[in-house]
Amino acid sequence: MSRAAARRLSALVGKESRQILRDPSSIAIAFVLPAILLFIFGYGVSLDAEGVPVAVVVEQPSPQADSLAAAFAGSPSFDPVYPLHRTPAQRLLRLGEVRAVVVVPASFEADLARGDAAVQVLLDGTDANTARIVSGYADGVLSGWLADLARERGARTAPVIEAESRIWFNPAVRSRNFLIPGLVAIVMTLTGALLTSLLVAREYDRGTIETLMATPAGVGEILAGKVVPTFLLGMASMGLSVAMAVWLFDVPLRGSFLVLAGASALFLTAALGLGLVISAATKDQFVAGQLAILVTFLPAFLLSGFIFNIDAMPPAIQAVSHLVAARYFIAIAQTVFLVGTEWSVILPNAAALAVMGVAFLGLARALLVKRLG
Repeated sequence: MSRAAARRLSALVGKESRQILRDPSSIAIAFVLPAILLFIFGYGVSLDAEGVPVAVVVEQPSPQADSLAAAFAGSPSFDPVYPLHRTPAQRLLRLGEVRAVVVVPASFEADLARGDAAVQVLLDGTDANTARIVSGYADGVLSGWLADLARERGARTAPVIEAESRIWFNPAVRSRNFLIPGLVAIVMTLTGALLTSLLVAREYDRGTIETLMATPAGVGEILAGKVVPTFLLGMASMGLSVAMAVWLFDVPLRGSFLVLAGASALFLTAALGLGLVISAATKDQFVAGQLAILVTFLPAFLLSGFIFNIDAMPPAIQAVSHLVAARYFIAIAQTVFLVGTEWSVILPNAAALAVMGVAFLGLARALLVKRLG
């Protein structure tokens, strides 16, 4: 790069940096909004089920039936109530006041003695995800109670095969550990794509695009001048998000922070490139902002694996998800946070981000022709 080109680039970067610092909305998107999202998802959103209201009906009190009912009270997953009959319990389920009804039948004691006892569990399926979680927790309570009963009765009643489960990477099964690494991608999507989508469009709206085009700066210099300050802002936002994740929400960072930072830089480059494509194509701030939300934030939220399992999506939607850059970065972030520096996961996803970044920046350069628009 020649000295004159370096001076032009420095001037453009300085101009964009001052413009960002003078715009409170840019600072809010880069730092305030990520903090708000992290607080909401860290404290307010959980895929775990704790203290789930459940009705436990013991049709015929007996030592074993009462012991099983007490097992639900002893589980942190449930907050049981004890109606005397099925009818009021089912009414609570219809009203949504409980998520499940556990019915211990009148013949439970005799059936248990014969070895074929059954317990009925009625679930509220309006929220399918919660219903599956509650069903699993109920099975866990029943299995634990049966194991305790087997130990009390001796080896004669112990099961022939006993499965011992061990959970890797997230032993506490905290949904926060799964959500917050993915939220870093959502935050960087907002900082990168949303802010960048307004950069060129703002020049058109303010009528300064003619002045910019009249300068000796080339298209590449103009793009670099706009991208560099936003890139640095996005990386600072990433650092804030990771710091909050580790020190405030106690999410483990088992891999290398430098690897995470490198992947973040690749993802941010792809997000910035897509934002520039939107900005150069629309030439209107309002349209650019709306389009950025539509093609970056919503796909990153819905199609990246942030909350919804991609493997459970229809094949056509799975194919579309390959066009969402956040999909690749979330896979890297969750791996680095919870598993460690697993290169077999990191390298393919990083390569995909690099290809998308080059493609989007190349397309933006082609759209941002040096002429009066």
